[in-house]
Amino acid sequence: MEITEVRIKLVENVAERLLAFCSITIDGAFVIRDLKLIGGPTGPFVAMPSRKLCTHCRGCGFKNPMRAGYCNQCGSKLSEGNLPRDEEGRVRLYADIAHPINAACRELIQKRVVGEYEAELERAKHPGYVSRYEPMGDEDRPRK
Repeated sequence: MEITEVRIKLVENVAERLLAFCSITIDGAFVIRDLKLIGGPTGPFVAMPSRKLCTHCRGCGFKNPMRAGYCNQCGSKLSEGNLPRDEEGRVRLYADIAHPINAACRELIQKRVVGEYEAELERAKHPGYVSRYEPMGDEDRPRK
């Protein structure tokens, strides 16, 4: 597997832990969007694209956020008993949409994305800087 392109969108408010969004292209044929670069205690790390987990109301079947106390449709009290938990016992609120299968692949992605982030920070210092990151919906626009 070769990461043939990385595009970075720097986040303007660097006071937050979120440093950038990025997309990666694998083998010039497959794109993964909405990876996040997060500032951690030992340096930046890549968070894979994820979705919020939901639970269904026992009364009406409506889909609600995991931490909701009451159903957004019928108002019934939601039970907290069967919430999914991680290895440390914390409630899992998100699930990865795409993720590496092994540590070697994760390290390959991490190293490349962090390197491109650092290069993007340097490019951003120059006058006329424009991010190459394309938001969703721009798939039909020709790439440069």
